Amino acid sequence: MRLTRQTNYAMRILMYCAANTERLSRIPEIAAAYSVSELFLFKILQPLVEHGLVETVRGRNGGVRLGRPAEQISLFDVVRVTEESFAMAECPLVDSCVLNSALREALNAFFAVLSRYTIADLVAARPNVRHLLGIDMLEQRAPAA
Repeated sequence: MRLTRQTNYAMRILMYCAANTERLSRIPEIAAAYSVSELFLFKILQPLVEHGLVETVRGRNGGVRLGRPAEQISLFDVVRVTEESFAMAECPLVDSCVLNSALREALNAFFAVLSRYTIADLVAARPNVRHLLGIDMLEQRAPAA
């Protein structure tokens, strides 16, 4: 199974927001952390917002944050929102071919594994994720309110 770059970066956006719970995340910061264009991230953000995985806050001090707790966002939730199709190759002998059944079973197993992991699991697996993403440095530079 091959996932798109869109899914990869959607998970990264969510991980960034999960690691940055103290304040709103800004797209320029996320883009810099992952060395990707802001325009690309804005494109990815739209389906995440539409499905309630991310919330946007407009205005001068606006940004993005998780739409629900990281523990409640499974990797399957992200894949379902960002991938367009999971159509498998069909066997020409449709009714008598076991290939279709095997591929469907494999796809269901793939989804079952993704359902067991959350964005919180990904962030917890890297205790220094805030440092790696540069979040700690951003907070140190921010003036006290």
